[in-house]
Amino acid sequence: MLESLAPGLELVKDYGWLTILAKPLYWLLDKIQSFLGNWGWSIMALVLLLKAAFYWLNAKAYASMAKMKAINPKVTEMRERLKDNPQQMQQEMMRIYREEKVNPMGGCFPIMIQIPVFIALYNVLLSSVEMRNAPWAMWITDLSSLDPYFILPVVMTLTTVLQTALNPAPPDPMQAKMMWFMPLAFSVMFFFFPAGLVLYWITNNVLSIAQQWIINTRMGVPPQFNLPKFK
Repeated sequence: MLESLAPGLELVKDYGWLTILAKPLYWLLDKIQSFLGNWGWSIMALVLLLKAAFYWLNAKAYASMAKMKAINPKVTEMRERLKDNPQQMQQEMMRIYREEKVNPMGGCFPIMIQIPVFIALYNVLLSSVEMRNAPWAMWITDLSSLDPYFILPVVMTLTTVLQTALNPAPPDPMQAKMMWFMPLAFSVMFFFFPAGLVLYWITNNVLSIAQQWIINTRMGVPPQFNLPKFK
């Protein structure tokens, strides 16, 4: 509609530097909404489609995390044994990774590739006027406003904690603390975000947890919750 009024007027709807990704995502979201008739369910359906599109990338990342979790006891024992010799500890750690054919960064790269897509979707949801006064279900009557009872942010925080607990704990205590601090700080921010954005992130978390659980089980690494130790 903006394009039909004047050349370039559509640019007032600013998707940021990821416009090239955001525009097709909005187009797809709009098509899903025209079919489902509800923006909340449409957001969830779009995240499901994106997770399906990136399934194999996520599978590689979670497979790498499962391998890391499997060798964690060996790495922990080695660190305790060589804690007074940092140089030898580093050499021994690289030897373990090499023998076990584990890449410590293997779980990060496939996920990093997807980050621009999810940032673009974030911009779409943040900039879409269609979310104004758009209800989803029950107490969520406006996806562009805060959850009045903060139920969605609490659920989002719980799913973030669960997802973090499923990841292998880093051998380094400081890294282990940071692994928990960043997601929890991120979750607090979502208490002040529109309900539509929180719904999008909850859906993403739940699907990620399900995929990680399935891949760990298939690889013979029983899903285990690594709770934080802040000693």
